[in-house]
Amino acid sequence: MLDQRVNPLTRSTAAGVLDSRAMKSGAIAQVMIPIPLRRVYDFIVPDEHVSSVRIGARVRVPFGRRQQVTGIVYDFSQDSDVPANRLRSIEAVLDAGPVFDETLWQLLCWAADYYHHPIGEVMYTALPARLRSGAPLIPKQAEYFALTEAGRDTDTTQFQRAPLQKQLMALLGAQPSGVSTEQLAAVGGSWRRTLAALRKRGWIETVASPVTETVRTPTATMHTLSDDQSHACNQIRGALDQFKVFCLYGVTGSGKTEVYMRVIETVLAQNKQALVLVPEIGLTPQLIARFEQRFACPITVLHSQMSDAARHRAWWQASEAHAKIVLGTRSAVFVPLQSPGVIIIDEEHDPSYKQQDGFRYHARDLALYRARLHNVPVILGSATPSLETLANVDRGRYTLLRLPLRVGGSALPQIEMVDTNSVPMQEGIARSLLDAVRSNLVRGEQSLIFINRRGFAPILHCLDCGWQAECGRCDARLIYHQASGDLRCHHCGTRRPVPSHCEKCQSDRLRPMGAGTQRVESILREHFSDARIVRIDRDTTRSKEHLGAHLETINSGAADILIGTQLLAKGHHFPKVTLVVVLNVDQSLFGIDFRSEEMLVQQLLQVAGRAGREQHAGKVFIQTAFPKHPVFAALQNHDYDRFAKEALMQREAAGFPPYHYFALLRAEATRPGDALSFLGWARNMLRQTLQRKENSNHSLQIGDPVPAPMEKRAGRYRAHLLLHAAQRRELHAPLQPWLMKLEGAPQARRVRWSLDIDPTEML
Repeated sequence: MLDQRVNPLTRSTAAGVLDSRAMKSGAIAQVMIPIPLRRVYDFIVPDEHVSSVRIGARVRVPFGRRQQVTGIVYDFSQDSDVPANRLRSIEAVLDAGPVFDETLWQLLCWAADYYHHPIGEVMYTALPARLRSGAPLIPKQAEYFALTEAGRDTDTTQFQRAPLQKQLMALLGAQPSGVSTEQLAAVGGSWRRTLAALRKRGWIETVASPVTETVRTPTATMHTLSDDQSHACNQIRGALDQFKVFCLYGVTGSGKTEVYMRVIETVLAQNKQALVLVPEIGLTPQLIARFEQRFACPITVLHSQMSDAARHRAWWQASEAHAKIVLGTRSAVFVPLQSPGVIIIDEEHDPSYKQQDGFRYHARDLALYRARLHNVPVILGSATPSLETLANVDRGRYTLLRLPLRVGGSALPQIEMVDTNSVPMQEGIARSLLDAVRSNLVRGEQSLIFINRRGFAPILHCLDCGWQAECGRCDARLIYHQASGDLRCHHCGTRRPVPSHCEKCQSDRLRPMGAGTQRVESILREHFSDARIVRIDRDTTRSKEHLGAHLETINSGAADILIGTQLLAKGHHFPKVTLVVVLNVDQSLFGIDFRSEEMLVQQLLQVAGRAGREQHAGKVFIQTAFPKHPVFAALQNHDYDRFAKEALMQREAAGFPPYHYFALLRAEATRPGDALSFLGWARNMLRQTLQRKENSNHSLQIGDPVPAPMEKRAGRYRAHLLLHAAQRRELHAPLQPWLMKLEGAPQARRVRWSLDIDPTEML
């Protein structure tokens, strides 16, 4: 059954050509299966399916011990490397034609080739979960519910002892045209049973789907563009019929989103679609609101917290061009578009665009390749562009468009360092910073406290013997979470009760050390008992609805102090925030990853940019024990250009990206030493492959296998092997034959391994 021929991407359909050529009786279909093997599998096409099966269509096939799986036809042939008596037949053809259009098929074939990832898994990454499981291509319409006349007249005071009923009735009352099942499901609890009870009483009825595609009346006021914004818009509009990359480099609050919207207006006038990528789900509610206020057209949203049914419908609406604007996170780069006109990557520097497990693609880079295939422009927007993007600007590959001033003429916030070595401290926070927060409260202005560590305290330790609570499955300490009263590992998810005695000396003198968001909240509540405090981290925002509610509270002015992690640092517009306090920054100053400083500067400038965005001046305090660190010099002057120029010079001298190209072979095993042993064997195999090449004058350098910085994680021991080369082609050329050897080797059976092309995280 297995087609043993090497990389299927080197064959006739490698360019991604979808064809509809007629099949002949006895043909063999080469089918992609979503498993981590670089193979296609051969199946007989029965006579009854000869006329219906097509390249790119889904088929149902028998596979291994599983009774049936859904595969995608890659190609056809008249022979197979597998004996005819071992070949099995396609059981059903699920689609009349390809599930991907020609351009998306080419993109996926290229991605599998570039990232050296099994093509079956690549193809299935691009499909909604329901289509992966064999559901019909056209989705079912969502059910919608609304209050009946009796429901609208119901006295809500009767629900005081039935909070779930009250919540559902309030939600339905707020949206008289209808509420979808996905919106109701977000309420949680036994919402279906409660809904059924309310329907039985005649208060709720099923209604037709609200026509979201109907023309809305835009409510947003059109702002007068600055000269820089006008120039950026004109440059991009002039390139809407060609592939061109624009780096929209604008300080925080400079109106990048307004440029996006002006360009999208022109795209919509041409009856084309716009794809807008954002790095976090948390940014989608704000952008959706702005876009809905501005555009009288259907807008579709795609992100990981949507239900499978909702995601399928959004995917279909985009593919049929019912949705004119598609707004989504990383995986939305694969959404089918019938008539794309522009692709926008907001906060393009953000590491969230890189998938860190499985198919390790970078959404920004795939978006660039996709735009080239579609022959449309790309906008890379950021206040702190990635060094890769700035290097491409220097090389003349990207066009730089600057927005150096904030909208409305407001000034960038003043940034000051607070030296923890020389100022009085109180529970880990400088007293001067507590005084600054108090002054802000008196003025009725909002303060944002940024600490990129959730939980109460990072360490629970014994005062007598120094013992610290550690995760048994990871090389990491357990984080104390006071609210839930447990210890948690933020790497593997392990939870355990807080011990009453030291596990080493049995002392009962256990104390938390350090601070996380929960502890900072506790401290501030003690100091400012009357303040309205909102904490935003992974523990308080388990869904986008929770995050949306918090953001609404902040923007309405119903919060005085905001405490949060990086969820608050990205792209949010908080007009009433005038003070930003940054805590616990020192742990990032001396990171082992060569990108640590770049990511720190980007993060700090982004969070600093939340302050003073409208009429009031903003101020930012960064608490640190190293105020003279070179990173802070660039920060205080808002001089990201200076930092980027120096960082690029250092990268070039060291032979690091973006001037050299990296690939990281990762391995993990349940036994110590197995991962390192496998990587040592893999390194020797690659050296042999290179020695056999006709031209041995290559620049590929092969490092030594080393334990990962956190060697043990989730009970598995991890190790890395770094490859790097001065030329991209010299890095990629030997990889495919090498990976095929690794895949079939007995040594690989004791480990899990994967290859990460252009890794953004070396941990």
